Amino acid sequence: MNLKDIFKNKNTMSTEKTDKEILENEMNLNTEATATDETVLGNENEGVEEDALSTEQKLELELSSEKDKFLRLFAEFENYKKRTSKERMDLFKTANQEVLQAMLPVLDDFDRALVEIGKSQDDALLQGVSLIHEKFKSTLFSKGLEEVEVRAGDAFNADYAEAITQIPAASDAMKGKIVDVLEKGYKLGDKIIRFPKVVIGN
Repeated sequence: MNLKDIFKNKNTMSTEKTDKEILENEMNLNTEATATDETVLGNENEGVEEDALSTEQKLELELSSEKDKFLRLFAEFENYKKRTSKERMDLFKTANQEVLQAMLPVLDDFDRALVEIGKSQDDALLQGVSLIHEKFKSTLFSKGLEEVEVRAGDAFNADYAEAITQIPAASDAMKGKIVDVLEKGYKLGDKIIRFPKVVIGN
């Protein structure tokens, strides 16, 4: 082999080696580029998922807040309805209170008149006045008026009667009890509009 052939082989080997190095470098660059692209894509996907989750969480928080506001508003409206309904019912029950209170002295006069007419032994007069008295009384009672049931011998209760005076009790059993009812008491619904006036024993 001459010197020319040696240089030729050397150049060929050098060229092959260079080509091989170039090919390996290109393959390494492609691999690195692919890995870099995958990393970038992965990071982008993670960012998108994080954005989507945060948006979903925001929507859930907003929904929860709106639901809470709605429930509070609904509860307030229900309370308002109950309150106004109760006020309306109370108003219906007590709307006639002033008129009925003004009529009570007239009813008292009827009661006293019946007692006095009963002493006169005039049955026709007694019957006529009794009819008028019952009609007047039933009219007032139809408007919600009720008599407070208090009688002689009942235990005195300051919540339902007003003591005008005290007298010595006829017996120990009558101490602290009602001896006489001087004036009848009346109520409208559950509200007492005039307390019975009574005498109690001590």
